[in-house]
Amino acid sequence: MRIANFGTEEWLNKWETSATFDISQSSISPMTMNEALSLDGKGGEDFYKILDQQKMNYGWIEGSPDFKQEVSNLYQDISPDNILQTNGATGANHLALYALIEPGDHIISEYPSYQQLYDIPKSLGAHVDYWHIHEDQNWYPDIDELKSLMRPDTKMICLNNANNPTGTLLDETFLKQVVELAKQSGAYVLVDEVYLPLVHSEEFVSIVDLYDKGIATNSLSKTYSMPGIRVGWTASNTAVADLLRKYRDYTMICCGVFNDAMAVYILKHRDQVLDRNRKLVLNNLKIYKDWIASEPRASVVMPQAVSTSFPKLDIPEDIETFCIRLLKEQGVLLVPGTRFDMPGHVRLGYCADESTLREGLNRLSTFMRQYD
Repeated sequence: MRIANFGTEEWLNKWETSATFDISQSSISPMTMNEALSLDGKGGEDFYKILDQQKMNYGWIEGSPDFKQEVSNLYQDISPDNILQTNGATGANHLALYALIEPGDHIISEYPSYQQLYDIPKSLGAHVDYWHIHEDQNWYPDIDELKSLMRPDTKMICLNNANNPTGTLLDETFLKQVVELAKQSGAYVLVDEVYLPLVHSEEFVSIVDLYDKGIATNSLSKTYSMPGIRVGWTASNTAVADLLRKYRDYTMICCGVFNDAMAVYILKHRDQVLDRNRKLVLNNLKIYKDWIASEPRASVVMPQAVSTSFPKLDIPEDIETFCIRLLKEQGVLLVPGTRFDMPGHVRLGYCADESTLREGLNRLSTFMRQYD
């Protein structure tokens, strides 16, 4: 099997540990264990009582009943039986694609988005057509372009909602148009939904609540600020879940007793986590907007209160060279847009802690003054 290098992950693997001011990440500032366990007002006392009684065996293979129930509560009518725990949303995407895509299948993938959604199907021998997003349309793809790409044998449409790297949310009206087109060929619609908007969340709707052949992937890594436990999931109809089970046995055994217990704990305190993160996002978004307004060499289609953004930088230099020099000279880490096949842009994660964001933006501006 041949597969392209994973551009973003390759970049972060090389550079993130040397950053002093990391404003490249797409997670909302991760919680410490102390902060997470303070959510119950008891410093995690009840959590540790439960954990102390647990044997460190494999645990629940597909996720514990409590985990499946908590996740199913996030959807309108998805049975807990149809929730499968995975190693993050990355594992969920891989599982769905590995299970459903065969050589010769026709796939349509939003582009650019999370690279798994087009390069894994290619590696499996599928023919992948790109459904391009457009900066002058607020990073939306054009529904007419999707119509032109659809074929009678289209097997799957892959989306990232909200989009990584742009932070653009596809609303319910638009998704319903996608579903109507998917029905023409009976195509699955796979949507990576790890970025929940924290303002006007009612504008977000999961694909599994719109379409029987929709498959939602998600995790606790981005919106829930717990990437360290590597817990994600798939949500789907019964037939798809049963198929995924077979392939899941080849890709993983379990996420582990501790990780499952922590995932359940976070989901049970979901409202508190989202309240914490909503305040952080709105505060940092104002800082970011003010910076954009005052920085003549940066412009952006603002994200919709999700944790990632994709500004354009007006600099007379190759963007990767710029980002490497910025890191080495100022300690500031960004992901160059070339890692999404979009030179001239950078992924800027404005949901770091406030002090990191402020200093990172200040140093970025200072660095860009060399071109004035």
